Amino acid sequence: MKKKFKILVSNDDGISSKGIVALRNAMLELGEVIVYAPHKQQSAVGHAITVQTPLRIEPHYMNGELFGYAVTGTPADCVKLAISSMLDEPPDLVVSGINHGANVAINVLYSGTVSAATEGRILDVPSIAFSMTSFEPEDFSYAEKVAKQIAREVLEKGLPPGILLNVNIPAVPENEIQGIVVTRQGISKWNDIYERRIDPNQREYFWLTGSLKKLDIEIDSDVVATHDNFVSVTPIQYDLTAYDFLPHLKTWKLNGK
Repeated sequence: MKKKFKILVSNDDGISSKGIVALRNAMLELGEVIVYAPHKQQSAVGHAITVQTPLRIEPHYMNGELFGYAVTGTPADCVKLAISSMLDEPPDLVVSGINHGANVAINVLYSGTVSAATEGRILDVPSIAFSMTSFEPEDFSYAEKVAKQIAREVLEKGLPPGILLNVNIPAVPENEIQGIVVTRQGISKWNDIYERRIDPNQREYFWLTGSLKKLDIEIDSDVVATHDNFVSVTPIQYDLTAYDFLPHLKTWKLNGK
């Protein structure tokens, strides 16, 4: 690749997470890298943006060198702010992650990692979200390889308008990876449980727990593919229109006549 690409990196685990360090390292081999990420953990905030409080930006250093910029906002805030106000020109690519924990099936709606990439795509920049299937991943070496490979493909080939990629990488040794497959968003739901607890002041509070119920059995879904140790690459979009239902809905008597 002859062009010097500019790549914006963000995440939802916060600017100090191991995953964003790994993703930045992978992208440094492809071009100029700029990091704008939340100053603290922002998992499961979805596509929230900050409208009632000001955003602040602070330079973030690692090992005495500038790593990027910490933003007191959500993942979507970070990407929106960087592209609209902080960068001289739009980047060639937005990448988000590498998330600690899978973002498959219904999790795509809750994920701040995916939302950072979605915001990039809304702003007309090709975008990719990367996640690993462990909440405490230790070895990012293979995930870095995958991120670099897929990012290079997107930089060379582009993506259709409104489409981004959601990539999930099994947290297993590289020799256990079965391959990389293109998948659809799987089907699942959360069996949510709000545990009732009492704080030291005898005040009641609730803590969300629960488990993900997988409803897919087909290998073409991101849920099953990652369970079987395949890297899952899913094209997703932010247009949520149920096009198959549109014709039927138009037959309803909605005008009161």
